[in-house]
Amino acid sequence: MLTRFPEEGDDIEAVLDRLVARDLQSDARFVELWLTMQVNRMRGPIRIRYEARAKGVEQLIETALIERDIDWFEQALSCARRKFSNGIADEQRPKAYRFLGYRGYAADSIHYALTELRLGHATNSSFDD
Repeated sequence: MLTRFPEEGDDIEAVLDRLVARDLQSDARFVELWLTMQVNRMRGPIRIRYEARAKGVEQLIETALIERDIDWFEQALSCARRKFSNGIADEQRPKAYRFLGYRGYAADSIHYALTELRLGHATNSSFDD
């Protein structure tokens, strides 16, 4: 009886080699698309690297991150603005810090984003008076 999928490790490697030879499977293409998706989801570099390690494409992601030259400070600020559109009060800072940390941003990016968000909110609220 014929099997639909190869079960032997050598058979799987042979199939993968054929797919790569025909340019139907490309780790580089996967990394570019996956990285774009992660950045669009407002994920930070720490989380992106962590998930890339689990997928086995850590080196390719590292190269793609360097080539893209993403401003993680502004990315963290955009993420914080999306979540806290009305600005943040002092009592919300720990919640916002945890949120951005979970999203994968470094402490300096989080500090920048929360400072800018607080200053922007203070500036905007003074015009409302």
